Amino acid sequence: MIFYPEERLAMFIDGANLYGTARALNFDIDYKRLLNLFASKGRLLRAFYYTALMEEADYSPLRPLVDWLDYNGYTMVTKPAKEFTDAQGRRRVKGNMDIELAIDMLSLADHINHVVLFSGDGDFRRLVEATQRKGVRVSVVSTIRTQPAMIADELRRQADNFIDLVELQPMIARAPLPNQGERGERSERQDSRAPNADRDND
Repeated sequence: MIFYPEERLAMFIDGANLYGTARALNFDIDYKRLLNLFASKGRLLRAFYYTALMEEADYSPLRPLVDWLDYNGYTMVTKPAKEFTDAQGRRRVKGNMDIELAIDMLSLADHINHVVLFSGDGDFRRLVEATQRKGVRVSVVSTIRTQPAMIADELRRQADNFIDLVELQPMIARAPLPNQGERGERSERQDSRAPNADRDND
């Protein structure tokens, strides 16, 4: 990773994408450790986390994570997810946050030196290019260690710096909880990881 202590940094986390990447690599992210890691790399101004929420549900398994992040240094950007049934009769959830992330990144670009984007979505290639034209370096965090890779090739090529999530794992992985059974461990993990969501990105 190429960072400079005097740099003004901002993190932009595509929540569903990062969760899917970590799950594919078979580990849980400790978001406190993640924040501390990048705060140590420069002057971290903002850490944005983007996710859609099922607001009509009696209980959302995402809510504990969202509340914890909101109280612990992250700027939460959420919107209601929309549930629908596709042509095959399958229940789907639509909750694309690309526009919100793009607006925030471009709005902040004049005040920062380095963006860290946590996503492998190729739709962000043009956003990365536009941000770079404002003189901002862009690092992208995803992985090529899965089959297929979780990052689109065009996004990886556009980034100034590609960081494989595997390389960060020793520094940001949630440690197993000692002396706890499966139920207790699962309950504790709800505060640090996002659940699986069948999300339509169109």
